[in-house]
Amino acid sequence: MATEPQGGLTEYIQHHLHHDTVQLGNGSFMSIHLDTLVVSFVLGLLFCLWFWVKARRATSGVPSKGQAFVELIVEFVDTQVKDTFHGDRRTVTPLALSIFMWVTFMNTMDLLPLDIPGMAIKTAAGAEVAHHTYFRWVPTADINTTMGLALCVFFIVLGHGIKAKGGMGFGKELLTSPFHAHNPVVKLLLVPANLGLNIIEYLSKPVSLAMRLFGNMYGGELVFMLIAGLFAGWISFLPGVIFNTAWAIFHILIILLQAFIFMMLTIVYIATAHEHH
Repeated sequence: MATEPQGGLTEYIQHHLHHDTVQLGNGSFMSIHLDTLVVSFVLGLLFCLWFWVKARRATSGVPSKGQAFVELIVEFVDTQVKDTFHGDRRTVTPLALSIFMWVTFMNTMDLLPLDIPGMAIKTAAGAEVAHHTYFRWVPTADINTTMGLALCVFFIVLGHGIKAKGGMGFGKELLTSPFHAHNPVVKLLLVPANLGLNIIEYLSKPVSLAMRLFGNMYGGELVFMLIAGLFAGWISFLPGVIFNTAWAIFHILIILLQAFIFMMLTIVYIATAHEHH
């Protein structure tokens, strides 16, 4: 449990909402969140390495506990894809599996302590400050991460739609659905409305994906900070541990649920892209 820094709970929370930011060039308005990139990249590598090792060591006989666990995850994801998407799922299942596991890994970082011992910094005068370096463990509590994932899903969905209907068919559907008309004049008059509604529908998908995941993980992170700040100090150490533990146990459900929702919406969007109005 971290001791409350000078300035109170507000300063403590504001500090922990900062990212380790690197400016791209002198005077540039562009910057990257180094902590988000590093944690996301490392977790992605861990997921790939874990499944690759289990696949290389897989046996046809009685599986080990590790192999059985991985097979259980793969079978679970493949079942969800099979029940929702009725086309060729050879590329959809790996995509859904990657999304589910990577988002789960990133969400799970919310269970790590806010303050890691040994991360305290010093001022230019050499005096140690009461709080710690800027480093946020949860990539999915960064809107850049969730929006990046959502945009990737968005372009994949567009690709599936164009592949399933062809370029002309996809473009025609944008202009003639959902409002249909047999009269050529009426059909032409409905083109702006159809195009506008379809654009809104397509753009709402990445926005809803990104904001849902970001909002839940950001809110969960704030609750951990509030508990850490309100129960700072030795007197309230035990209540703080109890409340943090209780919230962490409940938060495990949120971590898995948000990863599952992100995966399922991706599958649903791909399945919808293959359907004809």
